[in-house]
Amino acid sequence: MKVLIATVGSQGDVQPYVALGKALVAAGHAASVCAPLHFESLVRGHGLDYQPMDNGFIELMATLEARTALEDMGSLPGAIRTIIRLVPKTGELQRRLFEDTWAAARAVQPDLLLFHPKIGIGPDIGHQLGIPAVLAPMFPQYVRTNAFPAVGLPDWPLGRGYRRGTYAFVHGVGAWASRKPVRAWRESEGLGSRPGSMGPFTRADGSAVPVLHGFSPLLCPVPADWPPQAVAFGDWPLETAADFQPEPALAEFLAAGPPPVYIGFGSMSGRSPAKKAAIVIEAVQRAGVRALIGRGWGGLDPGELPPEIFALGQVPHDWLFPRTAAVVHHGGAGTTHAGLRAGRPTVICPFFGDQPFWARRVQALGVGPAPVPQSKLSVERLSAAITQATTQEDMATRAAEFGAKLRAEDGLLRSVAWLEKLLPQR
Repeated sequence: MKVLIATVGSQGDVQPYVALGKALVAAGHAASVCAPLHFESLVRGHGLDYQPMDNGFIELMATLEARTALEDMGSLPGAIRTIIRLVPKTGELQRRLFEDTWAAARAVQPDLLLFHPKIGIGPDIGHQLGIPAVLAPMFPQYVRTNAFPAVGLPDWPLGRGYRRGTYAFVHGVGAWASRKPVRAWRESEGLGSRPGSMGPFTRADGSAVPVLHGFSPLLCPVPADWPPQAVAFGDWPLETAADFQPEPALAEFLAAGPPPVYIGFGSMSGRSPAKKAAIVIEAVQRAGVRALIGRGWGGLDPGELPPEIFALGQVPHDWLFPRTAAVVHHGGAGTTHAGLRAGRPTVICPFFGDQPFWARRVQALGVGPAPVPQSKLSVERLSAAITQATTQEDMATRAAEFGAKLRAEDGLLRSVAWLEKLLPQR
C-alpha cells in the first residue's frame, strides 16, 4: 500500500513519523512524508519520498512574539491570552498548510493517510480520495476520557465530569481556530461546504476517525473508556545509523570524566534564552556534576561555558542519552520516551501542552523527581532535582528497569500491522 504521512511542527513533530515511514517501507509498503521544507533533508536522508510543505509555522514559532506567547501557555489564563494573540496570525498559514497537504495527496494518490493533529483537513482528504484517514498524535490527550483532562488543561480535582468536559472545550477551540481556513481551502478547491458531521475527529458520516497514538502504554496505560478505534502500541523511535560518529570535541568531553547530565529544552526557550541558560549553568555547578547543554533550535543560549559543561548542537538522542547520568528537558513526548528508553532518570521542566502530563507520569512511575515548571525555574529548584536524579540509587534502578521494558516494546511493528488491517475498510 501507499501511505502519505502529513505532519507539521518542530523536530519532535516530524522525527517519529519518519520512523513510522521507515517501518512501513521495511514491511513492503511505500511511504511519503509531507512536512515543512526545513525537514526535507531529514526525510530524504532516511530514504523516504518527500512532499513539500510551507515553512510558515516554523518561521512563526521562531519569532520572539511567538516564543513569548508560548511561554505564557503554562497557565490557563496565559493559554487563553496566547490563543487570542496567535490564532489570528495563523489563518493564512493554515490555508497554505492545507493546500500543500492536499497537493501532496493528489500527487501521491495514497491508499491511506496518516495525519498530525495540526493537519485539520485529514478527514476531508480521506473523504475526497475514498481512503482511510488516521489521526496520529504523540500523546493521549485528544481522545475523550475520564482518566485525565484534555491537553493543555490542568488536572484539577473536580472529578470525572470535569475531565471529560475539558475535551469538549479543547475540541471546540480547535474547530473555531480552523473553521475559516478549512472553509477557504474547500472553496478554493471547489469542494463545496464541509459536511456538518465532519470534523478533525469525525468522518462525513459522523463516525469516529481512527486514532493511532505514538506513545508507550507502559508510560501511560490506555484508558479503559477509550473507543476501540483509538489505540497505542508504543513510541516510534528513529534509530541513528550504526556508523554515526560524534564531533571529536564531544567524544573527548565524554571520555574525560564521569557521565554528564544532559540539559536541553529543544525549540522551547521563551523570551530570554540567555537568562535561562545562566540558571542552568549555575544549577549544574551547584549540583557538582558535569553537563551537556543542548542549544536546540531556538533553545538555550549558553554563551561562555566553564570546562565541566559542553554545549551541543544536534546529536541523536538514542546515541547520546545512554552515555549520560540523567536527562533534563522540557517534556516533549519524543524526548521523554528517548530518555526513559535509555534507562536514565528524567527531570522534566515543562512549558505547556502535553509536557506537564508527561512530567506527572515520570514522577508517578518513580523514574524521575517532581517536575520543575518553567514558570518556577530557579537555580535552587533545578539543582535539587538534578542532585536527586543523579544520587538516588533506587530511582536509577527503576529507570534502568523501565528502559529495558521500553526497548522490548515494538511500537513501530505493531502500529504497521494495525494500519494494514484498515485497508479492507476502503
